Amino acid sequence: MAGEPILIVDDNPTNLKLVAYLMSASGYQVTTAIDADAAIAAIANHRPRLILMDLQLPGVDGLELTRQLKADPSTRDIIVVAVTAYAMKGDQARAMAAGCDDYITKPIDTRTLPEAIARHLRRSEDSS
Repeated sequence: MAGEPILIVDDNPTNLKLVAYLMSASGYQVTTAIDADAAIAAIANHRPRLILMDLQLPGVDGLELTRQLKADPSTRDIIVVAVTAYAMKGDQARAMAAGCDDYITKPIDTRTLPEAIARHLRRSEDSS
């Protein structure tokens, strides 16, 4: 699934840089955003197949942004993978209820993340 467009939304510059590097090195076309407004602009300009969505964003958080994307017919097919450092009891259920397709906790496992992304993209391709 190399070459697929991916959007990474994270307000932490270190996390953003690490994940962007990892995904670029895995062959994906990477776009980044630091908040919901930048994410919406990036989606309009680059139309990702998958979004790695930090849940703790300033302003509109990742859960609300995911709800908005899944409610919009033009963006509901984009795969959204929640990424969070604050893994509390019930957080995964809240992420899935908001429309996230998967839930990954930080720190990111750099060995398994590219595999998880490829698996989601293959599954999406198979169901099309």
